[in-house]
Amino acid sequence: MDIKNILEKLISSKGVSGNEALAANTAAEILADYMPTEIQSSGNVVGFLDGEGPIIMLEAHLDQIGLIVTDIDKSGFIRFAKCGGADMRVLPAADVTIVGKDGVEIDGIVISTPPHLAKDEDKKKFKQIEDLAIDVGLCYEDALKVIRPGDRVTYKKAFGSLMNNRLYGTSFDDRAGVAAVLKAVDLLKGQKLNCKLCVLFAALEETTGGGAAVGAFAHQPDESISVDVSFAESPGVPEHKTGKLGSGAMIGIAPTLDDEISGKLIKIARTKKIKYQTEVMGGQTSTNADKISVAGRGVKTGLISIPLRNMHSAVEVLQLDDVEAVAQLLAEYVLSKGVM
Repeated sequence: MDIKNILEKLISSKGVSGNEALAANTAAEILADYMPTEIQSSGNVVGFLDGEGPIIMLEAHLDQIGLIVTDIDKSGFIRFAKCGGADMRVLPAADVTIVGKDGVEIDGIVISTPPHLAKDEDKKKFKQIEDLAIDVGLCYEDALKVIRPGDRVTYKKAFGSLMNNRLYGTSFDDRAGVAAVLKAVDLLKGQKLNCKLCVLFAALEETTGGGAAVGAFAHQPDESISVDVSFAESPGVPEHKTGKLGSGAMIGIAPTLDDEISGKLIKIARTKKIKYQTEVMGGQTSTNADKISVAGRGVKTGLISIPLRNMHSAVEVLQLDDVEAVAQLLAEYVLSKGVM
């Protein structure tokens, strides 16, 4: 499996939180080559391989951050709210796509005040969301024909290569995690497993975490490992709060995570010479791992993250070696039959 090609395919399918159908269809189509797969009413994609032993779940989230249309003003400008944690600092002049009626895609640009006309006191501030709108080039009457409140808005797709095996692109959070899980499943193909394997691609992570909570409750895994992204080092970002691109999988250690799983992941990485780094958090992880760990009777939960620059912006940056390292670590963990 070529992770780069899979990643481009995944980010080409829109899936703002609460409206993940296109992304779910793409992920389900790929996963179905490896195991029986379904898209559930929750919006989750779930695959399951039966076997002997504990149920081990590998989870990553399908949804991406975006915007949601709230109104169309009389001049035809589209008003919106955040749908997930979009970075307000980079929204002005952003190149976006509104998914309108019947799936019609309408290109737009978030309005930006020219610096010549900005007030001096505003030049160092970023705009509040109520001060922004999207220009789609239509008058009010024509905009009403194709756009309605509730339509989702995404950053326009970007994808390309940088030096040192790095990629830039849209919605690597968390399509990179989905790609890593798919690659892990590919690595496990034909291997004898001493466990039952459940794959969950969850909806709604960027807004409520509801998809992971529902999925974990429904399938009651004995153990689960979530795959998400975390902060990578870059200028102006505190070094102690970040991982390094190219230094491998970020193994989470936190009160909400199971110490045995974290420890076993570290041991496997060392034994199999898989590049890794640790990410220590003093409370919740702000990922689906938090929801999964307290679902049902409670689930032993681990977390592996992929270092990512420019998180929640229009163009994020990762290194493919890190995605590969996460996939290898997941596969080796499943082959080790977890911690039970």
